[in-house]
Amino acid sequence: MWTQGKKTGVIISVLLVAGSLGYLALGNFGQNLVYFVTPSEVRALPPERTQQKVRVAGMVVKGSVKTQSDPVGLTFELTDGTATIPVVFRGIPPDLFKEGQGAVAEGHWRDGQTFYSSMIMAKHSEDYMPIELKRAGVELPKKDFMKTLSP
Repeated sequence: MWTQGKKTGVIISVLLVAGSLGYLALGNFGQNLVYFVTPSEVRALPPERTQQKVRVAGMVVKGSVKTQSDPVGLTFELTDGTATIPVVFRGIPPDLFKEGQGAVAEGHWRDGQTFYSSMIMAKHSEDYMPIELKRAGVELPKKDFMKTLSP
């Protein structure tokens, strides 16, 4: 038989375990959030947000990609059609990264002038086409990447 003292002890123990698990699961969640913004929104960031990590999505401006050998990296410009920001990236970009394609850069907006990226994610076309059709010259209609940014 359960006595009143044992019931209280079990309830308190269950609440402590559930509270501890909740804290472990959600306690550092806020520090790991990375917000997704456009170049226009990056330019409008208040000074206190410039130290926070953000992800900027846009189109890589054609003719803007410049590679560097020491240190390995590149500079390029991202645009959302309204604003354009310069991006400095250190490292080797993904294979799908190229001019005229969509990209997401993760990093920090510093000096109100330049976005310093620590990671680049390349957006590729969702349209699959067999190689035989490509060789035959068939083209699928292109979707506008910036339309995927609006809710």
